[in-house]
Amino acid sequence: MARSHSDALVVFGVTGDLAHKQIFPALYAMVKRGELNVPVVGVAFPNWSLERLHRRITQSIERAGGIDNKGALKKLLANFSYVSGDYKDLATFTKIKQALAGARRPAHYLAIPPSLFETVIENLSTAGLAKNARVIVEKPFGRDLASAKELNRVAHAAFPEDSVFRIDHFLGKEAIMNILYFRFANSFLEPIWNRNYVASVQVTMAEDFGIKGRGGFYETAGCLRDVIQNHLFQIVALLAMEPPATRDYGAVQTEKAKVFEAMRPLKSEDVVRGQYAGYREEPDVAKNSDVETFCALRLFIDSWRWQGVPFLLRSGKFMPDTATEILVELKPAPQRLFEDSAPKAGRANYLRFRLSPDSAIALAARIKVTGKEFVGEQEELYLCEQLAGQEAPYERLLGDAMAGDGALFTREDAVEAAWTVVDPVLKKHMRARAYKRGTWGPKEANSLLEPGDSWHVPGAEPGTA
Repeated sequence: MARSHSDALVVFGVTGDLAHKQIFPALYAMVKRGELNVPVVGVAFPNWSLERLHRRITQSIERAGGIDNKGALKKLLANFSYVSGDYKDLATFTKIKQALAGARRPAHYLAIPPSLFETVIENLSTAGLAKNARVIVEKPFGRDLASAKELNRVAHAAFPEDSVFRIDHFLGKEAIMNILYFRFANSFLEPIWNRNYVASVQVTMAEDFGIKGRGGFYETAGCLRDVIQNHLFQIVALLAMEPPATRDYGAVQTEKAKVFEAMRPLKSEDVVRGQYAGYREEPDVAKNSDVETFCALRLFIDSWRWQGVPFLLRSGKFMPDTATEILVELKPAPQRLFEDSAPKAGRANYLRFRLSPDSAIALAARIKVTGKEFVGEQEELYLCEQLAGQEAPYERLLGDAMAGDGALFTREDAVEAAWTVVDPVLKKHMRARAYKRGTWGPKEANSLLEPGDSWHVPGAEPGTA
């Protein structure tokens, strides 16, 4: 069934940091590609002139990479209008309606603090701006199971589920989309992609910087909410899902939701929390804060395919490197035919997905070295590398949402199922362990591993670091 394209875009929070860093460059790129030919209405509280907004847009694009198509910039600016007003005032929405000038199928993008989501959605409905429209909501979608359910209730009072797009820029990355393609476009993987052959799955998302002045936000979120419950859980869903019946976004979302529903709710012993030295001295951070800037957890998926296979996730600030990698380690050969192939940490075959800062898929296998002895070395075969010309995440996601394609977004049941997994440990957990900046987090994270195993260090040969 064909889906109608949105005939206007309303950007709430247009004067904010997210719009400046991500949205304006994405819209400029979409105009250059011929993918954005509709009016754009910016909405925010400051009493700016349209000329000031135009300057802000131009500066954003210059900062992001420069203006290489003056015609496209001119067209983008010509499409923009600006509405200043309080999101809690219904008169603001009356002005938005006037600025839309008869558009019948607008897409409303909420690049605003989560505390305002419900207010804006309710006022869109009251003002008659929700009919035949779409709403695009930035993460986090709720902060626990109860708040996620309430936000879903408010959203569905105004919009049907297929018109609600819960955006996570992580899902718009080319390397993330390649997980889905690689799994189901290659027949050799399916026979071994299960509990019989996979020993464990590790996902590490590391950042070599701190909270960058976002103490107020991080005090309300923490690493578990900010990164793991959304970004890393989405990666796990793509790795663990069953083949969808079709590539239709509804079929993909159904299989992802089944993964979340099969996840075993976390217990306090499944989670290790850490806090980098000096976090409590950051601006807007409580002096006795127990908020985690590092989180590692052990997750099990109680399904036929994955029963008993540990999924080990970790993420943190002030790590030694900024990188995201997945390591799918296979079980060793059942017979110890060659002395040097005895099971050791890092010696089993594995599949490695490097998602950032560059992109690669690698398969590791042992090959014999030259000579009479039957000894070998483990080598990696690279299956994919970074491709030029890829769309930035917000280009892809905004374009998809306006086209009504929800494949890279998160559905209501998946959101609530994911929160169900982490809800038990949001309040009931061990205190955060201190760790030094530039390390891989507190040593207590090793307690989540099987004896003899080690955490995979992105960029290093597994088991060597």
